[in-house]
Amino acid sequence: MRTFRSALASTVVSTTAAAALLLALAGCSGSAAPSPSASAPCSLTAPGTASDSVKVTGDFDTHPTTTFTAPMSVDITERTVLTTGTGAVASTGSQATIDFTLYNGTTGAELFTTLKTGGSPIPVTVDESQFLPGLVKAVSCAPVGSRVVAVVPPGDAYGSAGNSNLNVGPTDTLVFVVDVKDVGPAPTSTAPATVDPNLPTQATGVPQPAPAGFPTVALAPDGTPTITIPPSDPPTSLQIAVLKKGDGATVASGDSVTVQYQGVIWRTSTIFDQSWGKGPVTFGTSQVIPGFSQALVGQTVGSQVIAVIPPGQGYGPAGVPSTDPAKNITGTDTLVFVIDILATTAG
Repeated sequence: MRTFRSALASTVVSTTAAAALLLALAGCSGSAAPSPSASAPCSLTAPGTASDSVKVTGDFDTHPTTTFTAPMSVDITERTVLTTGTGAVASTGSQATIDFTLYNGTTGAELFTTLKTGGSPIPVTVDESQFLPGLVKAVSCAPVGSRVVAVVPPGDAYGSAGNSNLNVGPTDTLVFVVDVKDVGPAPTSTAPATVDPNLPTQATGVPQPAPAGFPTVALAPDGTPTITIPPSDPPTSLQIAVLKKGDGATVASGDSVTVQYQGVIWRTSTIFDQSWGKGPVTFGTSQVIPGFSQALVGQTVGSQVIAVIPPGQGYGPAGVPSTDPAKNITGTDTLVFVIDILATTAG
């Protein structure tokens, strides 16, 4: 099952989440990480000649100007701290919220950044089994407020497969410039069985007219949606509309939210993931891709929301590759989610 949870996987929690960032970064599969203890250690990655040679200008949390001599080549990941913050430290198993800019160290090209228009910070669990090891090594032991540069060999990145969506070849070195914005406990996986059995299983709010141009949604008696994509190009910006207006509590940023959801790829009109048929799921608003989070925050329990999410607020240029062509999310794919908000709890 494909999921959309961006901290532990590519999508919302499932019993077999593919542990990946894939908003540009994930490289391997795994399960949800446990929350760390307050004294959890971190693994410090040493600087080296390559990482020390990368020159970066610009303020923290702004798009950097980065210069280095390509091609770069390293056998192990090197990390140089450019600015040392004074906040909480990214310990093993914790969740760091970061902005980053990624370069191909072999060609010198900038590949991706969260620090330009439409970009958003991303949560990264400090666990090499869940994210690119090179990125984890860049973040590990960094206090909030730090800017670090890491030079990463293929073995700590995409390996011999490379990443064609990002124009990363099988032998290409990567260069990351990372700003550590926040650190907190890693979210824990919440399986459908933990959801309160007394909760409704579908949105109960008052139906609202959908805006013109949105995908249409038909509901089965049990609430399962069928999404029909219009015969037009997708919008280039995030679009959110309320299809049912509930009268419950308002979802706040950082809340733990219980939902039913269905995700469809605009290009193919195919469902790539859904909770329908399995049961509601619970997760934090900070644990999902940016567009999904924005579709939740500010909405009320009992509401049904539709979100049309462009790649910049979804999975970015890497997409979410799949061996199933119907579920393969490319780096240019727009996604459509229909979300029934069943409950919310302060985070």
